Order: sequence, then C-alpha cells, then structure tokens
Amino acid sequence: MLEATVKKILQAHVYEAACETPISSAPFLSRRFNNQILIKREDLQPVFSFKIRGAYNKMAQLSEEQKAKGVIAASAGNHAQGLAMAAKLMGVKAVIVMPRITPEIKVQAVRARGAKVVLKGDAFAAAAEHAQELIKEHGYTYIPPFDDIDVVAGQGTVAVEILRQQAGRLDAIFVPVGGGGLIAGIAAYVKYLRPDIKVIGVESEDSACLKAALDAGERVVLDQVGVFAEGVAVAQIGEVPFSLVKDLIDDVITVTADEMCAAVKDIFEDTRAVAETSGALSLAGLKKYIQQTGVEGETLLCINSGANTNFDRLQHIAERTELGEQREAILAVTIAEKPGSFKKFCRTLGKRMVTEFSYRYADSSEAHIFVGVQVKPGGEDRQAVIDKLRESGYHVEDLTDNELAKLHIRHLSGGRPSKHFEEELYRFEFPERPGALINFLTQLPHDWNISLFHYRNHGAAYGRVLVGMQVPNGDRTHVAEHLDAIGYRYWRESDNPAYRLFMA
Repeated sequence: MLEATVKKILQAHVYEAACETPISSAPFLSRRFNNQILIKREDLQPVFSFKIRGAYNKMAQLSEEQKAKGVIAASAGNHAQGLAMAAKLMGVKAVIVMPRITPEIKVQAVRARGAKVVLKGDAFAAAAEHAQELIKEHGYTYIPPFDDIDVVAGQGTVAVEILRQQAGRLDAIFVPVGGGGLIAGIAAYVKYLRPDIKVIGVESEDSACLKAALDAGERVVLDQVGVFAEGVAVAQIGEVPFSLVKDLIDDVITVTADEMCAAVKDIFEDTRAVAETSGALSLAGLKKYIQQTGVEGETLLCINSGANTNFDRLQHIAERTELGEQREAILAVTIAEKPGSFKKFCRTLGKRMVTEFSYRYADSSEAHIFVGVQVKPGGEDRQAVIDKLRESGYHVEDLTDNELAKLHIRHLSGGRPSKHFEEELYRFEFPERPGALINFLTQLPHDWNISLFHYRNHGAAYGRVLVGMQVPNGDRTHVAEHLDAIGYRYWRESDNPAYRLFMA
C-alpha cells in the first residue's frame, strides 16, 4: 500500500490549480530555540491553504458523467475553497455544505469562487450527514476533504516539494492533523524515501482524534470536538489516512488553544503572515517538542497550512498569546483597602511588567484585584512571583490556567460598589514602559484613594487605563494640577453616561 500511495503522489494532478510553495526560515524562532526552524508556506496557495491540492487531484479522476452532475463536499472551510476553485477551473457545478461555525471569510470565499454554500450543523459530522442526503437527492459526486486516497495523494505533493527544497539535513516534519489527509500523504512519501526523518502529527487537545485512535488501536469517535481551530475540528480520523499513518508516524503531540495563539504570533513575527489557528497548529507542536525533548542543533520543519481567519478573531488570538507563551501569570490578589496599598503592591512586584490590572472598590477593609504579571517565557518563574507575594503577606490565587478567569472574569471584574461614595473618573494613556505605573502612583497625593483601576496591555505604544479616585474632603480644584504634573494624557469621564449607568 505504501508504494502504491507514493506512485499516486508522484502522478497527482495539482499544479493546474496549486502552486509550489516556498519554505521560509524562521530566524527569530531559530535563535530562541537553538534549532533551525523552517516553515512550509501552504498559506500562499491561491486559496490560502493546502486543500486545493487534494481537491483538484480528486476532481481530475472523475468521469465526464460525474462532472456533468456536479460535485459536493462537507467542509469546515479550506477544503471547500479548494473544491470551489477546482470546480470552477473545470467548469463543474459545486455544492459545499459547511458547519455554521465556519468563519465568514471562508464562506464568502467559497461563494466568490462560484460554489453554492449550504450551512448546516455546528460541526463537521452534521455537515457531512446533510451532504449525503443531497447526494441521494441530486446525484452529486462527493469529494471527501481527507478520507480518500486521491485526496491523500494530492496532499502528499507537499512532501515531494519539501524533500526537493530541503535536500540537506531535516530531522523532523510537524504536520497539523484534522481528518488526517495531509499527514497521511506526507508520512507515506517521506517514510518511503527518507525513513530517517521523523513525521510528527500535531492536534488540538480538544479534537485529538488521531491520538485517540492510536491509543485505542482503532478509529474512535470523539464525544465532542472543540471548535477554536475549526480547520481541524474533526471527531474521527479518516479510514484511509489512519490505515497509512498508524504504522508510519513517529509521534502525536497535542496543544492548547493558547499555544496555537502564541504560534500565530511567532509565524507573524518571522514571516509577517497571519496564520489561522489551525494553520499555526504544527508550529505550536514543534515548540512543545523542543520543550519536552530539549533538542538543540536540529533542523525542524512545520507547515503553515492555512491563512483563512476572520479579522475580528485576531483580538482574541492576541489576548491569549501571552498566556500561550507562558509569559503572563494571571493572579487574584487580596490587598488592604486603604490609600497606598496599590503602590505597596506594585513595589513588591519590583520591576516586573504589569500586563493587566482590574479593581473596583467594594469593601472598606479588603480589595480583590485581578492582575496580569509578565514572567519569563515558559512560566519558569511564575511560582517565584506567587511565593514572593505570599511571603509579603498577600493572599494569592493563581488563575493562569483557569478558563473561566481568562475568558470571562477578566472582562467582568468590577461593577458597582456596594454603597454610594464620591469619586472622580479619568481615562489615561500610559506610555508602555517599565515604571510608568509606579510613576503614576508615586505622583498622586498620598491621601487620594484609588477606587477603580482597569488596564490591559494591547501591544501598542500607549496603554489605555481607567482610574477612579476618591479625593479627600471633596476638594477637586487641584485634581487637574496634579494630573498635569504626571505628564500623561488624560480625559475626565465622571459625567460619562456609560459610567453613570453601569459603574457608579
């Protein structure tokens, strides 16, 4: 079967639609991890993912009668675009059934290429079931996204290019896994020609269907599938891919959503390409492999498998990046509710960068603050930060791995105080540099009490900060004078209706 698959890969029809993509070096990552790290740029395909290869090769095998009736597929997005483009080039009608979770950018791209889109279900399985119903009704030919030997052969041409382009040392190839078509094609070709090269699959931990199958010794259906990386949100590995990869691949690594977000940033910093989360999946696995094994001096290649992401998802990806790189600790800390406590807390942290701070006055004796603190990559010194705070008398809860805290509480902390009091509300722009916060606190009069504080680092030159202040004796005549002396831009927001409605 292996030799037959390799022959199919070498005979595959892909370049009428696909292009040969380059391998980009990743100098920043390579220096950081002491290995040569390479990225195969399948995001540069005409449909911004590798899926065009398998779709076109399968279409090329159809009879004229099948082409006349039209084709159909169920897809989370990238296969849909590949099939839509292939069908348009061949003049064949295409119907694509897509899960409702599919990013709008992918839906619009499929429609723009002339295919009819049907949105059905919340995951791939429901879309696939509906596609089968349409086949019975209209006689379409189903073009599978991964579970087909001709699709596997088309995807395998990625490996042909890799071994030709990287003829020298290559220790391991990291491949994203959804249904398994890409890793099956790559593993077959690489292990046939270069069995010394490791082929390692990478899965999202909440849709790890290949790992589950390998552990069970047979294909299994996951009870549920996470959709953060919708391009690999598959509940069961394909039958054809599994028959190949179960005896060929060297390992499977699973990664978290945060780790994928960090990999999106890494790819951008080295190539200026914006990968989708599933597109950065294999790099996340490559990084984890280095951390787990401690390898140095090796040549490791990952595949940026796609760049189809909604622009509005980038905010969430950026927010989770620091956590994915384990550069940020999220903590809940209890401090005394009295003037100077915030300043004392910041001095206890020392020169560490505060990445986020949320607090709202609620109790006259204790204040509960939500704080993000920058730590070393990998989070090696996170516990040291916690220990230092506890030794200084603070009660600390580590929320770094708490999904509720990361997704929701950080945006909800605060609200209204338990009783009415007078405060002045100001919005500031802080320069994003160490010491900016302590400088602000130091220059405030010692008897002013901070009653509200919210800040989040957004990677810009200036941080956006909201501060509520209680001024002793209600004397507000000198507030502007003190704030002007600090030197940061500010705006008074005490009369803002949003504040009055939700926070006062």
